[in-house]
Formats: sequence, structure tokens, C-alpha cells
Amino acid sequence: MEGGSSPLPHWFPPACSFRQPADWAKTRIYQGHRLVQEPEGPDPSLVYRPEADPEEAKDNGGFRNYTSGPLLDRVFATYKLMHTHQTVDFVRKKHTQFRGFSYKKMTVLEAVDMLDGLVDESDPDVDFPNSFHAFQTAEGIRKAHPDKDWFHLVGLLHDLGKILALAGEPQLPVPPQWAVVGDTFPVGCRPQASVVFCDSTFQDNPDLQNPQYSTELGMYQPHCGLENVLMSWGHDEYMYQMMKFNKFSLPPEAFYMIRFHSFYPWHTGGDYQQLCSEQDMAMLPWVQEFNKFDLYTKCPDLPDVDKLRPYYQGLIDKYCPGVLSW
Repeated sequence: MEGGSSPLPHWFPPACSFRQPADWAKTRIYQGHRLVQEPEGPDPSLVYRPEADPEEAKDNGGFRNYTSGPLLDRVFATYKLMHTHQTVDFVRKKHTQFRGFSYKKMTVLEAVDMLDGLVDESDPDVDFPNSFHAFQTAEGIRKAHPDKDWFHLVGLLHDLGKILALAGEPQLPVPPQWAVVGDTFPVGCRPQASVVFCDSTFQDNPDLQNPQYSTELGMYQPHCGLENVLMSWGHDEYMYQMMKFNKFSLPPEAFYMIRFHSFYPWHTGGDYQQLCSEQDMAMLPWVQEFNKFDLYTKCPDLPDVDKLRPYYQGLIDKYCPGVLSW
């Protein structure tokens, strides 16, 4: 692997649990972490999520520090839908639906250009298309890790699964937002404490009435490895599966970053370690390292994309060239 993999320090904050809606509106600090509210938008994943490192967040200008526009009822409703309908059966059906990757044929940069039509209205830090965030993330990584060109490309790729929200064609109807964005979690076992709104949103999930799925391990064996775990369906899982289908020649670290960058209960909450293998724990610091750039490279100074495209086209030609199946 170019540049090699160097160990990164492990760090786990205390797990967070969220109780009643009346408490959410009042809470600003929980177990040392800032909790935030979300402006109007479809993605609830940026709400009430612990910062990976509160001091770093402070140093970077207080990202996700909301002072107005709370829509707590809508946020709760979105997670309620997600946590009700993301079941083993639902996720398996999504894998079946998408495993042929017959939605569209296009290059990576054509997919990036599609994100010009997607402004994530739920993101408190940006009001510009997701394509700029892709280049910002990639350039932040490039600056910090100049010798790891594969890592730069991960920054560009990480949110391309959100093209699902732009589909809307007969062969691929637009899915509900709770099946594209938001924090991810394993299905087929009892949700753990740091899953957002865990205590208030899973009551109607039929899997939790099934003895096979309602224990801490559920349908899994201890330390079976996350590669054997069925994750809730969204843009992370879609992009990970798409990369495997198209045989991207990236290192394992890249696949972990793509698949698990929204798995906050694991990489920030410290939960689900009973499912993890030694390989997962070795990869965890890389997912945490990526997350720093995903969160803290957002700024209103937009990159000159035209100047950057030749560099990233070279990386695409190296690791995932040509017209791909999406």
C-alpha cells in the first residue's frame, strides 16, 4: 500500500444515550460532549451527536454549534422511521435490489458532478453543493497525509452514495431519506446505548420482538467481525458495495472508511465491540482519522475545482478508472 499504514491512537468517549424529547431541547452538554440541534433538512445524522473531540471542535470554530432553528419533532420523526423500518428483512431486500448496480453507467467525476444538485440542507456548516464538500475533505486529507494518495481519493468518494437521493428514475425511485442518510447501526441485534435516540425510537421495530434479533449479540457470534454484520442501509453501505462490485484497487483502510464513516455508535460511541474482530479494531483509528476531515474541512472558502480535477482524475485512473456501474 502506498505510503504504508502507521498506527493511530485509539480513543473512545463515553457512550451517549438520549431519553425524552423534553430533555433533548434543554440539553447542551452531555458527558462532556456538545449536543446540537439541526436546521430544516432531510439528514438527521448531524443532530445530538457527540463530537469525536470537543477540544478539536472548539479549535475548529465550533462546528455544529446551533443557536437557532431547532426542529426537534422532525428530527425525532425521521429517526423514528429509520429505527422502525431498518430491519434485517428491509436491509436484505435493499442488497438484493442494488446488487446488480444497474442504475447508471458513469465515471467517478460524473458522479461527483451529480452532487452539484445536492445541497444538504441539514448540514449546519455548509450551504453549497456536496461536490465542494467532497473536494474540501479530499484536500484536507491531502494536506495532512501527502504521501497517501489513496486516502485523498477516499475524501472525494465518501459521500457519492448520496446520488441515491437524486435518482428518481423508474428503475430506481427516490428512497426515503431515512434509507439514504443518518447514523448507521447493525441490524439483527439489540441497539446499543449510543445509537441516537435509542431509548425512544425502536419500540415499533419488529426485529426487537424476535428473540433471535433482540439480544446484545442477536444473530451474530461474538467477535464475528464487522464484515459479517448486516449494517442499516444508506449511502455508506451502498458506496461500499459499489466499490467492491467495481473492484476498486484501494487498500482495506479505504473500504472501512467508506462503509463505517456514519457508524458513530462504533467509532465515536465505543459500542458494538462485542461484534468486532482484531482486524476491525486495527482499522478503527483510520475511520476516526478520516472522520476528522469529514467534519472539520467545511468552510465557505470553496476550492478551485477546475484546478483540482486533473490531480484527482489521476487518482481515479490509478484506483477506479473508466465508466463504472452504479
